[in-house]
Amino acid sequence: MQLIVHPCQSVFIRGSIAFPKMRLPGVLMALCLAVLLSVPAQAAQEIKPFVRGSYQQIVAARQGKPFIVNFWSLTCSYCMVELAMLKKLIKKYPGLDLVLVSTDTPEEEKAVSATLAKFSLGKAEAWVFADSYTERLRFEVDKKWQGELPRTYFFSPKKEVTAISGKLEYKEVEQWVKEQDAIQ
Repeated sequence: MQLIVHPCQSVFIRGSIAFPKMRLPGVLMALCLAVLLSVPAQAAQEIKPFVRGSYQQIVAARQGKPFIVNFWSLTCSYCMVELAMLKKLIKKYPGLDLVLVSTDTPEEEKAVSATLAKFSLGKAEAWVFADSYTERLRFEVDKKWQGELPRTYFFSPKKEVTAISGKLEYKEVEQWVKEQDAIQ
């Protein structure tokens, strides 16, 4: 049997089988790679295009149930504070039905996805504005909404809707959640 070995590689022979010698860093790298490959990758959150009719679809799918719809943007500093607050609420009340709609463009979907991943908002449904005529989308949501962010809508099971523009306070939102008995 002829054994050809690359000059940079060393081998040891046991019986008639040749094994490459692995140095400690190589062994550690192989072990780390095996562990990483065995852990399932966390799938990126699906982000749906928010177009004409999307808002009605969101509301119709939740008839008779309490839920929150939050409109936010990557460039809105209060929105980031609010997403952090919503993360705390979702962690404390995993049954809370939360819909997040980014008013950014579809071209910014990667940044939107990264922001949502950073805040790890659980099973919150995610959307991004996908119509260049944003005024039409806002008008479908609320004829009185001029585009100020963050903008949040609270829907009770009795079909009562409360709209709030600006930063929300944790205690007030938590009180609403408790009143709606959204905890399951």
